[in-house]
Amino acid sequence: MTGPRPADVVIDTNCVLDLWLFDDPAMDTLKQAIHAGAVRWIAAPAMRDELARVLTYPLVAARLARRWRTADEVLAAFDRWVHPRAPAGAAPVRCRDPDDQMFIDLAVAEGAALFSKDKEVIALARRLAPLGVAVAERASVILE
Repeated sequence: MTGPRPADVVIDTNCVLDLWLFDDPAMDTLKQAIHAGAVRWIAAPAMRDELARVLTYPLVAARLARRWRTADEVLAAFDRWVHPRAPAGAAPVRCRDPDDQMFIDLAVAEGAALFSKDKEVIALARRLAPLGVAVAERASVILE
C-alpha cells in the first residue's frame, strides 16, 4: 500500500539559491520537506540552465567563494532533488518578466505550489490561485 503522492513544488532561481547556497533559515521547512519526500520539487531543463547562468554572475560567484562552495555543488543539489519535467505550455496568466514565466507555466501545468521572491510573481498570486497554484516567498506559508 502506498501513501498519498507528495505535493509538487516549483522553486524559482532566487529561492533555489536560498536553499542550496545561502542556507536561508526561511527555507528550512522547504528543504526538510524535499529531503523527507513530503514534497516533490519539479523543474524543466530551462530552469537548470537559468540557475547555471546565475551561478556565474560576479556577485553570486563571490558568495559561492565566501561560503566555500562551487557552482557544481549547487547544480548537483538541483540534479539530486529535482524531478524533471518537460517544458510546460503557456499559462493563461502572464508575467511581465519573461525569465519568470517558465516557473508560472510549469506550476500551472502541474498544479504545483510556486516558491518565488519575485515581486511580479507574488503579485500574480490571486490570479494563479483559481488555477491551483499557491504562491509564497517562504515555505512555512504553504507547508506548515
